[in-house]
Order: sequence, then structure tokens, then C-alpha cells
Amino acid sequence: MVARGGADRIGAMQIDFVSLVLLPAALAFIMFSLGLGLTGGDFARIVRQPRALLVGMLCHFVLLPLAAYALIRLFGITGAFAVGFMILAACPTGTTSNLLTFLARGDVALALSFTAVASVLTIFTLPLIVSWSLQQFMGGGRAVSAPAGPMMAQVFLILGVPVALGMLMRRLKPQSALRLEPVATKVSTVLFIVIVLLAVIKNWVLLTANFATLAPMAVVLNLSMLACGFAVAWLARLSRRQSITLGIESAVQNATLALVIASTVLQDEAMAIPGAIYGVLMYAGGLLFAFVARRFVDTPVAAAPSVHAA
Repeated sequence: MVARGGADRIGAMQIDFVSLVLLPAALAFIMFSLGLGLTGGDFARIVRQPRALLVGMLCHFVLLPLAAYALIRLFGITGAFAVGFMILAACPTGTTSNLLTFLARGDVALALSFTAVASVLTIFTLPLIVSWSLQQFMGGGRAVSAPAGPMMAQVFLILGVPVALGMLMRRLKPQSALRLEPVATKVSTVLFIVIVLLAVIKNWVLLTANFATLAPMAVVLNLSMLACGFAVAWLARLSRRQSITLGIESAVQNATLALVIASTVLQDEAMAIPGAIYGVLMYAGGLLFAFVARRFVDTPVAAAPSVHAA
């Protein structure tokens, strides 16, 4: 019994290390690598394209959470899994949207700018949506202790601070930042893959038991938001490139942040399952959308963007 108890404690310590140290550190590095590719001009570009920004905000911060909530009800998903999907919907756009936008011949400058702005706005919106979701789907089943203020501070530390440090390095030491960015991008990609794999391994039983239930909703949410983002932008009379970009920005989520919020902030591994599933499946829909959309854009973009992990 003593040996078994010791093994259980070691296993718990390993899980705590992954959830409390490895996941936040990996996400912070990913966001730092994003900051290395950003300048003040990326934010200034948004000012020159306010309509595209407003349409993107409508799709990403309003229609996406509403679509997730509607599909949760439609598919009959409850409890921790429902909260997990709402956490995912509340996260900012994944930074690999830059690559998908490039492949789709969309507006890469808009993608970079919107990714940066969405990451900043999420510091304020994500805690509110997550707190509401906990009350809505789990308020009657357990005590809910996720005040928006402390959660906002945690999100700021793992999103805002690393991005700001990356941008600061880009401004103070531009040559060093430009040399470091390609390496940081590759490391970030590996970290993203490792994070998803760890989430899958840690929650293998939950994942296999619920994949058939959760995967269909993940696919429907992804495809519907790709179509919704494109359609709303098109109806707003944005260019075809901008419409393609906002379709991608509305559907490609920062699954890494969803895993960190579920595992580290809320300490509920079941809530991480929707993020792990969506984090893999969203690339299938995104690539399909990109290769279909590029057929309707005649002139290829001039240069590849800086590409970061989600």
C-alpha cells in the first residue's frame, strides 16, 4: 500500500508539473515568438482598416461564442465538456492562422494585425465568458470559484506580458529579434505539438470514451465559423482577400491557451478535452478552406508571413 501510495503521489506531481509549469511556460514562449514578429505598425494598420477589424471582432468575439453555445445545446453536451467548448470559443485566434491565410492567398497583414489585437482583447473577454460558462453548465453541480479578476491577471501574464516582451525586443534589438524569430517559430511549433500530445496522453481514457460525441461538434463548429466569417465579411463588402482572412480568423483558435486555462487555471482535465480535439481537427477544415479559397484569388501574395504555432 505504501508503494502504491508513493507511486500515486509521484504521478500526481508529474501531472502538476505539466499543468502548473510546462503548459504555461510553453504558451508564454509561443506568445513571445508572436511578439517578435509584431511592430507598432501592425496595430496602426488596424486603424487604417477599421471596418475589417470591426467585422472580425463581431465574428470572433460575438458570433463564435454564440455558435458554440448553440451547438452545445444542439448536441446535448453538458458539464465540463460544455465549459471546455466555451473556453475554446473564448480564446483568441490561433497564430497559425497566419500560415493558413498565406496558403489561401488572403490578406496576411490583416491576419497578423487581427491576431495581435485579438490576443490583447482576450485578456478582458475570456475571464467573463469562462465565469459565465461555469455558472451556466456547472453552477449547480459544484462550487464555482473562478472570479474574473484573478483569471484576467493570469491570462495577462501568459498572453500580454510575453507578447509585450517580444515586441520590446523587436524594437530595441531588431536584428537580434529577426535572427531569433525563425528559431523561435520552429520551437513554438514543436511546443504546440508536444502540448497537444501531452493533453491527449494525460486524458486518453476520457478522450477515447468521448471522441465520438465531441469530435462531430468540433468539426461542425470549425466549418460553420469558416463559412460564417467569410460570409459576414463578404456581406460587409470587404475584399475577397479580407473575407478569406476573416473566415480563417473566426475558426482557428488558440487551442494551447484553452488547454492552459482548463488544466492550470481551472484544474479540470475534462475541460481540456474539447480544446485538444479541436486543436487537431481545426487544421483539417482550415487547410480545406485555404486550398478551396485560393482558387478564387488570381494574384498570389508576394512573400510568406512570419508563421507561429497556435
